[in-house]
Amino acid sequence: MQRDASGYVLSAEEGEGLWFLGTLLTIKAGGPQTGGALTVVEQLAPPGFGPPRHLHRWEDEAFYILEGQLTVSCGDRTWLADRGAFIWLPRGIAHSFVVSSAAPARLLQITAPAQFERFAAEVGEPAGQRALPPPAAPDLPRLREAMARYGYELAELPGSGPAHSARHQS
Repeated sequence: MQRDASGYVLSAEEGEGLWFLGTLLTIKAGGPQTGGALTVVEQLAPPGFGPPRHLHRWEDEAFYILEGQLTVSCGDRTWLADRGAFIWLPRGIAHSFVVSSAAPARLLQITAPAQFERFAAEVGEPAGQRALPPPAAPDLPRLREAMARYGYELAELPGSGPAHSARHQS
């Protein structure tokens, strides 16, 4: 993989836009730009959005909340995280989050090493506009196939896990 050795800057409006599982992703950096080191994505997610509890075998994941609020679980811990909060989700530990604010959440997502941008492009579709996509059911067979290829595993079936309501549990 070749790194962009000259560096670059993207404006707020620049980056590949993808509609991914009911969210808007803007890819700011990925494997080709970072030599495979990391992926950086700006994500806009609607209230109530949250992936099922899952884990990443090959990458660590972090979020910085730009707007909104998330309820995050990682292993047996749960946190309520507001604007300005940083979230670290290590590889190999089951985690999930739910947008718990009444308005959409805007997040900066960083995964290391890079590959999440390829997964999102494979499962998602080019964004028709820089806004949340129309509601639609995910293509579950395509999602599961892609998850297996990228080292993501469901830790439980959607809707079967504990409620995400605690402010902080250790």
